[in-house]
Amino acid sequence: MTRPLTIVPVLGMPEVHEGDDVAGLVLAALGETSLAPGDVVVVSSKVVSKALGLTGVGSDKSVLVQGESVRVVAERTSGDRITRVVEALAGPVMAAAGIDGSNTGPSGSLLLLPHDPDACARALRAALLSLSGMPPSAPLAVVLSDTAGRPWRAGLTDFALGAAGLRVLLDHRGETDADGRVMSVTARAVADEIAAAADLVKGKADGVAAALVRGLPESWFEDGSEHELASGARQLVRTGTGDWFALGHVEALRQALGVAPGSPESEAVGIRSVAPEAFAARVARVVALTLFADEDASADLEVATTGGDPASDTEGMATVTLGAADDYALGRLTQRLEIAAASEDLHAALTGEPTAEHSVTVSLSTSVSPSPMA
Repeated sequence: MTRPLTIVPVLGMPEVHEGDDVAGLVLAALGETSLAPGDVVVVSSKVVSKALGLTGVGSDKSVLVQGESVRVVAERTSGDRITRVVEALAGPVMAAAGIDGSNTGPSGSLLLLPHDPDACARALRAALLSLSGMPPSAPLAVVLSDTAGRPWRAGLTDFALGAAGLRVLLDHRGETDADGRVMSVTARAVADEIAAAADLVKGKADGVAAALVRGLPESWFEDGSEHELASGARQLVRTGTGDWFALGHVEALRQALGVAPGSPESEAVGIRSVAPEAFAARVARVVALTLFADEDASADLEVATTGGDPASDTEGMATVTLGAADDYALGRLTQRLEIAAASEDLHAALTGEPTAEHSVTVSLSTSVSPSPMA
């Protein structure tokens, strides 16, 4: 049975500083709207980060991102900057480990995410219950929200970075749908849905850092036990064997050649751009990847572009003559070049048979080659 859902912006919260009592500020801003059983308080993670003093004043953002990351998933250059999508220490996979410089107050400092956002949500929930005079078992939930992009979808949306007191995932597997069919994969990430809904009244430019959500079913709340409260939003993060997209396709190919994303070697070889690039620059990275960590290999390169300007032309044809110590090494080198070409979305094709001098010539192009490598 459905019921009305009410989402109310928490207006009047002041700028939060290190050491501030977030629970007290939320309740003061609510004014005469007292918290009640069945409420969910959605608070921007920025508020918690400010209160905890999680700032990176004067720090290089790229260094901060590396320090706040478990692993790099994908990376691209944009102008003179490198943007990395990473698995953050906070849990989710997101751009720049969630480090942000917007809505950070007068200091303009970079804000870091808490490493255990579920623990922060539990602490905030406990403080709200105590100040409101409700017992620990009361059906009251806290969601710490943050903003991120999503694979295959344009734009940004809020999601649950941390949660306490809420069943963040409603598993409908084994239940029947409206047509009587048994559902086998359906599991709703209701904590993310609540965070996104709350953002409709919080906004990004209005300075509203919290919202109150009312009308959710009682069955969506945890019973307040220590075991249940330990679950939190981290269980929504897919990692390990459940992560089918642990690396971007470009990064997976480069890592297979020994150049891991986020490494100094990756920067030395060169990183793809988010913008269209000159054909010659892409070919140069192919050659660098091919020869990576092989001091005995060689490559002679010739590039011809459609417009005659290698510095800017995005289409062209290149020939690469590979040399190696023996036929086995040459075969290995040729396969490395084919993989490296795929990492740049280029096509590789043999232009002749290997010679007695243990060399072979391969063509690279932006169009499908009529003679693929075998």
